[in-house]
Amino acid sequence: MSDFLLELRCEEIPARMQLKASEDLARLFTEELAKAGLKPASIDSFVTPRRLALIARGLPLETAAVSEEFKGPRTSAPDQALEGFLRKTGLTKDQLEDRDGIWFAVINKPGRATADVLAEAVPTVVRAFPWPKSMRWGTASQTTESLRWVRPLQGIVAILGEELVDIEIEGIRSGYATLGHRFHHPGEITIGGAHDYVEKLRACHVIASHQERQAVIEAKAAEAAAAHGYSVIEDKGLVAENAGLTEWPVPLLGDFDPAFLEVPPEVIQLTLRINQKYFVLKDATGKLAPAFICTANIEAKDAGAAIIAGNRKVLAARLSDARFFWEQDRKTSLADHAQKLERITFHEKLGTVADKVERVAKLARWLVEEGIVKGADADLAEQAARLAKADLVTEMVGEFPELQGIMGGYYARAEGLPDAIADAIRDHYKPVGQGDEVPIAPVTVAVSLADKLDTIAGFFSIGEKPTGSKDPFALRRAALGVIALVLQSDLRASVYDLFNAAVPSSDDPDMATIVAADDFNDFVIDRLKVQQRDAGVRHDLIDAVVLMGGDDDVGGERDLVRLLARVKALQSFVATDDGANLLAGYKRAANILKKEWETPAPAAALSYTPEPAEAALIAALDAAEPRAARAVADERFEEAMAALATLRAPIDAFFETVTVNDADPTKRTTRLALLARVRDAVHNVADFSKISG
Repeated sequence: MSDFLLELRCEEIPARMQLKASEDLARLFTEELAKAGLKPASIDSFVTPRRLALIARGLPLETAAVSEEFKGPRTSAPDQALEGFLRKTGLTKDQLEDRDGIWFAVINKPGRATADVLAEAVPTVVRAFPWPKSMRWGTASQTTESLRWVRPLQGIVAILGEELVDIEIEGIRSGYATLGHRFHHPGEITIGGAHDYVEKLRACHVIASHQERQAVIEAKAAEAAAAHGYSVIEDKGLVAENAGLTEWPVPLLGDFDPAFLEVPPEVIQLTLRINQKYFVLKDATGKLAPAFICTANIEAKDAGAAIIAGNRKVLAARLSDARFFWEQDRKTSLADHAQKLERITFHEKLGTVADKVERVAKLARWLVEEGIVKGADADLAEQAARLAKADLVTEMVGEFPELQGIMGGYYARAEGLPDAIADAIRDHYKPVGQGDEVPIAPVTVAVSLADKLDTIAGFFSIGEKPTGSKDPFALRRAALGVIALVLQSDLRASVYDLFNAAVPSSDDPDMATIVAADDFNDFVIDRLKVQQRDAGVRHDLIDAVVLMGGDDDVGGERDLVRLLARVKALQSFVATDDGANLLAGYKRAANILKKEWETPAPAAALSYTPEPAEAALIAALDAAEPRAARAVADERFEEAMAALATLRAPIDAFFETVTVNDADPTKRTTRLALLARVRDAVHNVADFSKISG
């Protein structure tokens, strides 16, 4: 057994592509070897800014001989079928075997030298590599048949054991030589094989492992910060990015003028992180420290003094710009900024951002005045909504779009607006995804809910709904936000009422609006299933409740808070023996009715003496039906389930001792009507036909 080393060296690979490329190389290489019957014992992957590499361990020097068998057409099949099979297998008719009237092809493949397999596999992998972006270069780039790679490919190392595997790609031939660190060791290194690859690179100031470089950055950055009484604000993404920018990472601590800390901390953090790829530090009190850590790709002779000075100078310019934006934006009130929103198109069919703001302001007020959002002041909710998007036209948000909302909150506070308004402006985009903080302040809830409802309802009203995996306006995310806000603050309203308030229509809405409202409702319920799946709530139980009872105007349960309470009560019930047996009894009754009673009619007065089990079921229904109905009306759903549970034993006894399809047509009709009554009693609580199991 031998180990195989492959290194593909090129100009700098973008940091964001490196880890995925490393995974793709191992995957494609494994798949290609598998075609020849080779399976490495293990694969170690490596990636740096200048190289993509792997070590495949435990490869035999030769592949084993294999025999493959293919079933063909019948011997009586037309000649065209046989000819197609022969072309597919590459055999002649006399090489086929006749087995009980069916042609079989047996192809024996002799063993091959593993080096030959590798010499074919590597170019195939390179040419099929799925870079997100790639390029052609040099004279060969004049044809579209030339190699595409993320950056110009410069060298290949391919060694099996200690023997070179001869590979040639676009004029680049494999060899034993690679390059070390660009500055510390720019000359060639001779690699002996997989056994000394990692350590020879390390000796030349290249850490081959991305994960090891990350560990070095985290440890040395923490050490440098602690030496000055600071700590690093955790940022795994930035650690990975810096590891992708360096082959020999050296974290260095620098500082900046504390006067810049008058700028909001989010601005400083983004300036350091996004613009400069620096780590942000905090002091012992948890506040931002006037310092940063940059990651050099070299061990400087002056311990990094010149590098720190250069980075300090660049950062000072960036922070000066940020402070200028902060000062300039505050010279104009948010109300005046908001007037400029007329220049920004929200959507060609939905008007400008100013038009959206007007709709959201009215909707936020309606949510408060209707008592859906309790504890909020309607005037504050409307004012906050009118100012919530104003920071979109500020200089700071123009530079840092990630700060929309956040900067508006700072500007509102700076001009002395009430905290409730500033908080609502700051948080009205929340929640922006699963796990994000869900606002609970009443004014914020009103503005956030109104904003999301307007977006979803607006796009639904113009027919721009998500399809398949496409959701260009992030409506699924907005719907999850609506659900989270409604459930977190226990907001009581019909989904249809929310839609109609967001898309005002006449007293006699047209068919398009009705269809859009139905689609909106179905969309929200589908998102509720997604959101509740992670909480362990079964989607079939949501289906069982969503069409039953609820709102008189549209039929069905449309109050999300009430719906979920019913679903949770139902889920607890069907998990009990009573629930499981009642479900079985219900389905048996429903199946009988489906087969035997096409036109249900009300149960007639009994004209015969009922059997004991029949009478017992009638008595149980007489008691359970009104009890369950009252419980549902009062939203005591556990009690409604308890009422249904009293039917379990009478239904079991009924099916055990009573013949439904009696020869007497009167008894048969009466008993079918009794089963219909059982079904309807259950349906008053939930549609058990939707429940699986």
